[in-house]
Amino acid sequence: MVMIKRVIPTGKAVELIEKLKQMHGPLMFHQSGGCCDGSQPMCFAEGEFKIGNSDVYLGNVAGCKFYMNKDQFEYWKHTQLILDVTPGRGSSFSLEIPLGVRFFIQSRIFSEEELAKLEPTTN
Repeated sequence: MVMIKRVIPTGKAVELIEKLKQMHGPLMFHQSGGCCDGSQPMCFAEGEFKIGNSDVYLGNVAGCKFYMNKDQFEYWKHTQLILDVTPGRGSSFSLEIPLGVRFFIQSRIFSEEELAKLEPTTN
């Protein structure tokens, strides 16, 4: 059975991720739902952001682990997250900010059929 990914990147997001990997090495994403840019995804060098019991692993995005705060996940668990890029500076510590762009999330609701085929999450 083909598993449905919870997070997928756009082409622009993959291009930016590859550029950031060249600059900073392995990367990770975290979406908290509160601090700095609110619920915007933040990109860090792998291991720079401490993951804890309140974080859920949603899957791999272009070779990067993607985590979300579990309280935020409760609101978003029925949606596929689409990682994209837009011009502008956010007010976060995310690695792309000095480049004059920022990651953001678009979303769509999973169908009933897709919900039965989702990749598992882990805490």
